[in-house]
Amino acid sequence: MNTNDIRQALAADEIDAWARHAQVTNGFGDEVSTAAERGRTDCAVPTVPSPASARYAKCVEVSKRIRWDIDRDVIRGRRFDFAKRFLPDGLSKVDSLGFLSSDEKRFLSQVQGRTYANIFGLVERFIAAKVLEMSEDHWLGDQSALEAMVRFGDEEIKHQELFRRIECLCAEGMPRGYTFLPEPNAVAKAVLSKSTWAVLALTCHIELFVLAHYRESIDTDAGISELWKDVFLYHWREESQHAILDELEWTRVDATLSPEARDTGVDDLIALVGAVDGILQTQSAADARYFVEACGRSLTATEADAIKAAVLAAYRWQYIVSGVTLPRFQKVLYGMITPEQKARIGAALAPLLA
Repeated sequence: MNTNDIRQALAADEIDAWARHAQVTNGFGDEVSTAAERGRTDCAVPTVPSPASARYAKCVEVSKRIRWDIDRDVIRGRRFDFAKRFLPDGLSKVDSLGFLSSDEKRFLSQVQGRTYANIFGLVERFIAAKVLEMSEDHWLGDQSALEAMVRFGDEEIKHQELFRRIECLCAEGMPRGYTFLPEPNAVAKAVLSKSTWAVLALTCHIELFVLAHYRESIDTDAGISELWKDVFLYHWREESQHAILDELEWTRVDATLSPEARDTGVDDLIALVGAVDGILQTQSAADARYFVEACGRSLTATEADAIKAAVLAAYRWQYIVSGVTLPRFQKVLYGMITPEQKARIGAALAPLLA
């Protein structure tokens, strides 16, 4: 008996066992025949688990082990220490503004940090929706994959609540006048109108730069507010699993596409990056204006323009450049696309990388 024969025999035994169980326990037995009685043509043979199944299962195991609560584990009744920075200099780029005092640089890092939290609350609106939509592909398949996706969606909904709480805590200690302009549902609808391949590419990019930001900048900076650092520590812990699931789902979807569909996905990804940059241009201008009005002294028009340009450059670094230049992201993306498609993406990114 060869390997395929053994697999089929085991599968038949499994189906027969479920049928016998139904006949004696659940009241539906009269309508269930065994695989042997009805033959092999009208039933689906369970597939041998894919190599990815173990990775989905590992994400489930880790998700259970590191599960955290917003109040019990993260906030713990604390408030932000506004005598400290929120974003590290490596992300805020405030050191490029030499005419600002140390206190002003700290305040600008807090303004950027407030938007940083709000941006994550924004993107997790469409990520949660997409993840729960894609869980349908696993409903009657790999149950580890299904549980991993359901947990992913649940965690992203929790993260949205976390960042809403962070916005309230920021408002308590910062001058009035801050506004976050993008509307989460409108942005989510626009993103979700694009192809699944492109949405997963954008999502994978976001999850990966989250990990890089925490590991390379936030975790290593002793001058950041302790509560702020804890927010992104706990966020990072769950996003570490999400990045794995992003790659698994993106490559799974990519394997089903025709060359034409993938080319459409590349166009959609370019459009999404352009839309992200549009959001950054609008929000960076609002944040620079808020800083100029709330910093406590009059700034010249030249200084105000320099702050506006610096904040936009920082936001492009934070939300686009730091992700698309990650070797891990490039390895996955470039493994899927043609040299011509890679060149198109590079041309679209060139103005942002300059």
